[in-house]
Amino acid sequence: MHSESPIKRRQSRQIMVGNVPVGGDAPISVQSMTNTETTDVAATVGQIKRLEEAGVDIVRVSVPSMEAADAFGEIKKQVAVPLVADIHFDYKIALAVAEKGVDCLRINPGNIGREDRVRAVVDCARDKNIPIRIGVNAGSLEKDLQKKYGEPTPAALMESAMRHVDILDKLDFQNFKLSLKASNVFMTVDAYRLIAAQIDNPLHLGVTEAGGLRSGTVKSAIALGALLLDGIGDTLRISLAADPVEEVKVGFDILKSLGLRTKGINFIACPSCSRQNFDVISTVNALESRLEDIKTPLDVAIIGCVVNGPGEAKEAHIGLTGGSPNNLIFREGKPSHKVDNAELIDELEKVIRAKAEEMDAEGGEGPVKITLGA
Repeated sequence: MHSESPIKRRQSRQIMVGNVPVGGDAPISVQSMTNTETTDVAATVGQIKRLEEAGVDIVRVSVPSMEAADAFGEIKKQVAVPLVADIHFDYKIALAVAEKGVDCLRINPGNIGREDRVRAVVDCARDKNIPIRIGVNAGSLEKDLQKKYGEPTPAALMESAMRHVDILDKLDFQNFKLSLKASNVFMTVDAYRLIAAQIDNPLHLGVTEAGGLRSGTVKSAIALGALLLDGIGDTLRISLAADPVEEVKVGFDILKSLGLRTKGINFIACPSCSRQNFDVISTVNALESRLEDIKTPLDVAIIGCVVNGPGEAKEAHIGLTGGSPNNLIFREGKPSHKVDNAELIDELEKVIRAKAEEMDAEGGEGPVKITLGA
């Protein structure tokens, strides 16, 4: 029922983060980062498993010490999702996690120190086929660039990024992706547009320190939406001062809204008004909560009045149109059966799960549109 996204993606080379392809024609992957103490193996593994349940593709773990590096090795043994080690300055930690099966190193070559240390990390990454993520942040620009530009700017971010890129180029290492993050929407968008024209390596999108759940979601959606519409971006992380699971949900929602990913249910809902024949808001909230485990691509639209409901339902594989005294469920655009408000949520859950199982059995990859209208 959905056509392919009209977005033409930027051509980038592809790298592998564990078993997840990043760049090229691979789906845009969704990342998150743990906020537990890495040395608390049980807590970190528990959080990663919750992220896995939410559908995360890649998880980043901060590794600030050799003790954390040892813990990282234990964590890696207990999870299936690819792990990125977030490392700053100490090249020995990078070498340590490389021996423990890390899937990607987030480390800026220019910050490691002497040339021999940089070469040691790059040689190790090459030997073990571990990609590197260069991560430039507006809040931690080099002092000389701060002095040159006076303040963080898109040009300053790109110059910082290109310094790291040049180091890897001189070492003939191209197995890397890159991010240029700022907390400002305009700076983030402009910086990514600049770097996208300079290199063909995969780009990791994000607005750093975006804010809380609501404000950070809005800011991230605006910045990343603008870039994704330009075809820029191969992987992304939504940085929220919230449960990391929420980062994953928002990331997928942004991609689903642009037709770039179809994992899970895409809810479409009206804000509701006095014309509604059932409580739209409570219905949406209940179904979102109950159906989080479904990874089959299904569109679910909940619309509260008969003005738009039938038309939406007819365009869907499964639809609900509100009515009085009973609501009408559609299957494949045709009326199926009626359901009253008391049984509405339970019946919808049953119908949606049945359709998901049917699609899974058929092995269908394409999106299914399920509309709940009134």
